[in-house]
Amino acid sequence: MKIPFLLTLAAPFLLCACAIDNPAPEKSSLEIQSFQSRQFDAEKKTTFNSTMSVFQDLGYIVNSASLETGFISAESPLKGADGLKAFLENISSMRSEGKTAVTAFVEEIGPKTTKVRLNFVQRDKTTREYGQQANREKPIMDPKIYESAFNKIGDAVFIRTSQK
Repeated sequence: MKIPFLLTLAAPFLLCACAIDNPAPEKSSLEIQSFQSRQFDAEKKTTFNSTMSVFQDLGYIVNSASLETGFISAESPLKGADGLKAFLENISSMRSEGKTAVTAFVEEIGPKTTKVRLNFVQRDKTTREYGQQANREKPIMDPKIYESAFNKIGDAVFIRTSQK
């Protein structure tokens, strides 16, 4: 009598333990490409300039850009510790800084059709007491972030094409 009762009580905990040990399955490369890419009905130059403009509007610093290759590389400013957080980190002799990097590849796939592929990466840098540094880069895989960026690029493309 007590054994079935104990199993009934333990079952939810066992199921939770299984869920914790088994993280969500990773996305396939095709799934990743589908939310990292979007087509626009505009010339390459218009789409490229719109993408650059959106990056700058979002506060990114453009490191490099080439219309010829269609490649743009940008980073957010450092998000370092400040105020109370900096004070607490100085006590522990460890400082953490982070930034988001983004690359865009704009390619012409037709006379007035372009495709943009974005890639966002979170970069974290930790510096310890004696100058030891640890860098960690983690791809950002939230489709909503890409959708938001593409909506802004789409708006910029629309504004540029309607002004001609």
